Amino acid sequence: MKTKRPIVLAAIILAMFMAAVEATIVATAMPGIVADLGGFSLFTWVFGSYLLMQVVTIPIYGKLSDLFGRKIIFSIGIIIFLIGSLICGLAGSMELLILARFIQGLGAGAVQPIATTIVGDMYTKEERASIQGYLASIWGISSILGPVLGGVFVEYLHWSWIFWMNIPFGILSIIGVVLFLKEEVETKKHTIDYWGATLLFISVTAVMLILIQGGTEWAWNSTEVIVSVVVFSLALLTFIAQEKRTPDPIISLDIWKDKLILFANLASFTSGALLLAVSSFLPTYVQGVMSKPAMIAGFTVTMISIGWPLSSTIAGKLMLKMGFRWTAVLGGSALVFGSLFYITLPYVNTPVWAGVGSFFIGVGMGFSTTTFIVAIQSNVDWKQRGTATAANMFMRTLGGAVGVALLGGLLNSRLIRYLQEHQDILSFEVTTDAVQRLLDRTGETSLSAGEIIILQQGLIHALSTVFWGIAIFATISLVFISLLPHDRKKEQE
Repeated sequence: MKTKRPIVLAAIILAMFMAAVEATIVATAMPGIVADLGGFSLFTWVFGSYLLMQVVTIPIYGKLSDLFGRKIIFSIGIIIFLIGSLICGLAGSMELLILARFIQGLGAGAVQPIATTIVGDMYTKEERASIQGYLASIWGISSILGPVLGGVFVEYLHWSWIFWMNIPFGILSIIGVVLFLKEEVETKKHTIDYWGATLLFISVTAVMLILIQGGTEWAWNSTEVIVSVVVFSLALLTFIAQEKRTPDPIISLDIWKDKLILFANLASFTSGALLLAVSSFLPTYVQGVMSKPAMIAGFTVTMISIGWPLSSTIAGKLMLKMGFRWTAVLGGSALVFGSLFYITLPYVNTPVWAGVGSFFIGVGMGFSTTTFIVAIQSNVDWKQRGTATAANMFMRTLGGAVGVALLGGLLNSRLIRYLQEHQDILSFEVTTDAVQRLLDRTGETSLSAGEIIILQQGLIHALSTVFWGIAIFATISLVFISLLPHDRKKEQE
């Protein structure tokens, strides 16, 4: 039997849509989830746990697919993802939801790298450009549909459906790949760096614990924080030593000696942090402070995916005229400009203003990320291209996990401090979970007018800190971009 490429491609597209839509659809539904389950203090872990497992498993799945074939590893990844989705929908507490998101992320790490690899296996070099364009468009489409679907499910059904909708997509994807993809697995000797992956998981988890729990659940000078700092430091140093000596590292450190790759990856880290922070926290501001429905909150995030593909298309042409560096600088400038809209949001206080800011964030991401990938791939030889591309993807995902953890921790600590300062006006115990009363429409009626104002002001106070953090990440991204070396070809012209 020959591979039926159209069917396999459709199956891959379904799987990628399923994994991609989780980012925006969950962000839109989070206020509704918090209103139902409580646990606002654990808000950040719903995103961080998913990203954490993706970060660690992406390189492992790629190597496993070389050893055992694409079909089996791809299918296992989707099955794990679907199990996590089922548990997410059934979760009766925020703790169980976070555990289920760990499981989801464990499976999601297989989808994007193996889907891209299958396309590389099926299509010729000439065909790949247009096919990869189709796959790239999935992320834009999912960013648009995610907030809309999230808003519809929260408003008219139940938030659990944002997870259960994955099940038919996943089943159809597995059927399409298993039945219609023919592959001959070559026996290859690979040494998978499981120890390196474990050290990476420990170090990232430790730093997320410090950023999220520090200053809220744990005092900064507490034993828990000190132990976490020690664990992070030891795990990170051991990880670096491991990557230097292992023949097949999770992250190749040699490519980081190239200045273009170094600064492009650092900028990807900070831009990934601000992007996920916007997606994670902006809907809560629109719903909690502006009292707008979930669909309106979703559309403020959707504007990112309108600006992104537009600028990505323009970036391809600009790179030929302006070069990599100046095209990326244009993107970094758009990130800074877009972040200014969030800083001024408390004064303007309209979803349209937030949406305009998101549009410019999308423009910045389109110009910068497209330029990074093309520049990196043009700067290394064929043997390093896969490793260099994966490293850039890894840094953006890692940045998202760390950024959400850091800004989520700041959100919790600033909110608690504000509510404690106004404890005399409130009739309930001050915790971050008090925001649940504001997000829960039935609970809001039990609050006095003064308490509603205090909770909204507390949320404005805390989220303003998050928005300033987004602006700082944008500014740092622009600094890293400005340090990119000039194009070698442009210098010779």
